[in-house]
Amino acid sequence: MRIAVAGGTGTVGKPVVEVLRERGHEAVVLARSTGVDLRTGAGLDLTGVDAVIDLTSLVTRSAAEATEFFEQVTANLHRAEQAAGVRHHVLLGIVGSDAVPFGYYTGKMAQERAVERGPVPWTLLRATQFHEFAGQPQGGVRVGPLTLVPAMRVNPIAAREVAERLVDLAVGAPAGRVRDLGGPEELPLDDMIRRYAAATGRGDRVLRFPLPGKAGRAFRQGALVAGPDADRGIQTFAEWLEMRT
Repeated sequence: MRIAVAGGTGTVGKPVVEVLRERGHEAVVLARSTGVDLRTGAGLDLTGVDAVIDLTSLVTRSAAEATEFFEQVTANLHRAEQAAGVRHHVLLGIVGSDAVPFGYYTGKMAQERAVERGPVPWTLLRATQFHEFAGQPQGGVRVGPLTLVPAMRVNPIAAREVAERLVDLAVGAPAGRVRDLGGPEELPLDDMIRRYAAATGRGDRVLRFPLPGKAGRAFRQGALVAGPDADRGIQTFAEWLEMRT
């Protein structure tokens, strides 16, 4: 199959492209580095594509900015999919995004609604935070030598395992919302970041703080942890960290 990967150069996008090619499929990477601007639609041509996996993202804490971005990208993908006769749109969502009234998560919910209302048959997989999140700047806020991390319960999973599930879904028929995918264990986010910093020699001093408001309470109460009916990954954070370092 010929499958387009929107955001194919990102944390999940790269392993999705790898898995597609390992399994004998043709991966079409949709990213600025390949001449495609998904926000404006410039260079977006899906001729011959059987399915699209949407992994687009941006770094922001603004609900308005995130909502505008995801709605615009989804509209552009839908137009291109209709023009090319693409019959399957696969979206990666976030476990708990509907329970966290906080910038980026608000945008992701707008993206889900746009896909659900859209003209192209779809599949939605929600996954928990990735192991890789521990090393990304949005995981904490740097203040001098300190990294401030909100008190948050997470259920991390390997990006590679999420990629494998997305490819399984993309080559199948549209299925609507499927079972969530979470990691094999629950951890405090600050513990993940502290362990990552120690393993990579960054020597950061990590401090946890309670984020105020409804979002902070949702983080602390485990809104981002997959429920008992979710499917589970295998690789633990410690195993991933050992492989990485």
